[in-house]
Amino acid sequence: GINVCSGGIVGMGETRDDRVGFIHTLATLPQHPESVPVNALVPIKGTVLGDMLADTPLAKIDDIEFVRTVAVARITMPLSMVRLSAGRESMSEATQALCFMAGANSIFTGDKLLTAANAGDDKDAALFAKLGLTALKGEEPLRQAQREVSACLQAEPA
Repeated sequence: GINVCSGGIVGMGETRDDRVGFIHTLATLPQHPESVPVNALVPIKGTVLGDMLADTPLAKIDDIEFVRTVAVARITMPLSMVRLSAGRESMSEATQALCFMAGANSIFTGDKLLTAANAGDDKDAALFAKLGLTALKGEEPLRQAQREVSACLQAEPA
């Protein structure tokens, strides 16, 4: 089958209701996306959106609102990989830690994401060590985690 990856970019001047709508749209699909990247807008100078939002406070989403978006994605799509994605480079370690505690369970690694800088493998490894997180590689750890979560969701209440 096809693995669906569908997420969103926040910090483009949207409202909380807009973010709720984005998560609701994904969470009410017949099958949740396997991958749900939650991106913070990285305004790129010279692009229409980057120039339009360059000096606008709306272009930067509040850290707690960003974490809340991650948490709602996790709660509503328990089997999906909620990926902390674009914008991490400008997030503090504390904000990233809150995102992991709120349910982000995946990141995109490397020095660059399409057009924007990314934290880089060394910074990611240092943050994971500081938080006591272990990076899992390959598909099998993902499949095992999804099976375990699915079993918990289907279990009868005690």
